[in-house]
Amino acid sequence: MSGDIWRVIESPQNPRAKLWADILDGRGIKRHGEFLLAGRKSVPEALARHGGRFHALIAADPGEAAGLALPDHIDRFRVTRSLFDRLDVSGTGFPLLVGKVPEMTTADLAAPPVGIELIVALGDPANLGALFRSAAAFGARRIVLMEEAAHPFHPKALRAAANAQFELELMRGPSWAALDAAQGPIFALDAGGEDMGAFVWPKALRLVLGEEGKGLPAGLKVKRLAVPMTGAVESLNATVAASLALFSHFLASR
Repeated sequence: MSGDIWRVIESPQNPRAKLWADILDGRGIKRHGEFLLAGRKSVPEALARHGGRFHALIAADPGEAAGLALPDHIDRFRVTRSLFDRLDVSGTGFPLLVGKVPEMTTADLAAPPVGIELIVALGDPANLGALFRSAAAFGARRIVLMEEAAHPFHPKALRAAANAQFELELMRGPSWAALDAAQGPIFALDAGGEDMGAFVWPKALRLVLGEEGKGLPAGLKVKRLAVPMTGAVESLNATVAASLALFSHFLASR
C-alpha cells in the first residue's frame, strides 16, 4: 500500500491487530522486533527526522492524520476506536507509528570508550527513557544495555525519552565480568564515593548504572563518585544522579 490508501481493520483477532497488541510490552517487542510510537509531538517529529524507521501508521480516523507528512512507503491502517484505544496506552488520542527495532550489536568493552559511554541495567522503562533523554542532551551517544535493562523501545521508555532513542547508538552489553577487562576508566555513582563536585573528568570514560534497588554486582571494579547533596535526602533516583553526572562531564568537556 502507499499514497492515501487506508486498509480497515475492525477485529482485534486480525493478525496485525494481535501483533500490535503484543508489542505493548518488552517481551512482545523482543519477539516481533517492532514497536509503537505515540505522542502528538513525538509522532510528527519522528516522521520529520527519522521517517525511514517506520513502516505503518494506525489511526481511528484518517482525518486525525491529515496534518502529517507521511512518506509513501508508510502503510495506513484505519482501526476501530476501541482497538485504537487499546493500543494507545498513553492516551494520546493521536495516530500511532509502527517501527522496526534497529539491530543492536554487542559492545566491545575491550576497545577504548569514545567520549562518555553509559553501561545501563535500569529495569524501569520510564527511568531508562528519561536517561536516554539526558544522554542525548549532554552528548553521551553510546548506550550499552545490560541483560537486566528494560527494552529501550517499550512504550514507557519511548514516552519518557521524547525520541532520544533515535539519536543514540544502542548496543547490547556483554557479561558483567567483561568489565574487568574493559579499556579506559569506569565509574559508578555511589553515596560513599569521591565528591563529583571536585572531580576532574577524563574526556573518555564509561559510567555504569546498576539495577534500581540492587545496584551493581558485588566485586565490580569501578571508581565510585558521589553527587554532593545537602543531606536533606538520603539518595537520588539513579536517572537523576546520572543526569547530573552527564551534565558535569558535558560542562567539563566544553
